[in-house]
Amino acid sequence: MAQAVHGLGLPVWRLDVPSPIDNKGTGATATDTPPSGAPLVVHVNAPFLPLALMRLGRGLTRGRRIIGYWAWELPVVPPEWHGGRGFVHEIWVPSRFTAAALEPLMPGRVRVVPPALAMAPPTPAPLDRAAFGLPASAVVVLMSFNLASSFERKNPLAAIQAFRMAFGERTDRLLLIKVLHADHAPADFARLVEAAQAPNIRIETRSMPDQDRHALTAASDIVLSLHRSEGFGLVPAEAMMLGRPVIATGWSGNMDYMDRDNAALVGYRLVPAHDDRSVYRNASWAEPDLGDAVTHLRFLADNEAARRGLGERARLSAARSFGSEPLLAALRGVGLGV
Repeated sequence: MAQAVHGLGLPVWRLDVPSPIDNKGTGATATDTPPSGAPLVVHVNAPFLPLALMRLGRGLTRGRRIIGYWAWELPVVPPEWHGGRGFVHEIWVPSRFTAAALEPLMPGRVRVVPPALAMAPPTPAPLDRAAFGLPASAVVVLMSFNLASSFERKNPLAAIQAFRMAFGERTDRLLLIKVLHADHAPADFARLVEAAQAPNIRIETRSMPDQDRHALTAASDIVLSLHRSEGFGLVPAEAMMLGRPVIATGWSGNMDYMDRDNAALVGYRLVPAHDDRSVYRNASWAEPDLGDAVTHLRFLADNEAARRGLGERARLSAARSFGSEPLLAALRGVGLGV
């Protein structure tokens, strides 16, 4: 968002707030102080927002319009989110799906502002498959997720199961699972490792600069997301920007920018959300249809022309979906002339 605002010709100030889940520092850091009256967009979810504002300090928050940029992945927000509404003038969200969940908190003051990826597109480093140790001739399916973002919600075991159902142990098909923050939930990571015991499945846990991560996506043939719910779905959105064909569950925030022309949508049934960490509860989420996923995997893996065509349609539609218009409207809504 900061890059996009700068690209629109407006001055922007970046304030780094220490994470609410650690104690590394107590205050915000900034290269210079924003002028009085400049609105403050805080990318910290509602339960942690009061702490974030406290760490920013009254000197940075007094006399400003405060906007919470919040992301949530179920149709209903939990009770602990309600307190955050008293600290913001309005809420911005990345998708209509999230907006519907948050609208009851502040009726009429929730605005959809998806990431303006077309203004700050993912730029791959000049790295080929060999740089990542990937075989040159295999069809590479990439499943990438953050283990700190809920193992059950991201649903990597379903990706493994669908891949094995589709291809068995064929060495000309490779599932690459990119895991960020593998140490965040050791028990979940152990489950992942156990399920991935196959010669054509690899797990990659190295932290990478953004450009290297985008190069890994660009080096893959298919990006797979059998999520149970997404507030937006940054990984598939970036993959589409890079022209990669995406197979994804056809439900939740990713449906703002996906349809049957630009993505291989997987059917689903809604089931009660169950999360061992009790973050996601008292609502429904999607259980993707593995048979549907297998059909998509086999078809795209066996048809290079189909992969290229779907990837190109994805790229063109993503460029349209992630333009500057929603951000422009939001900035004008808080009184900034752009």
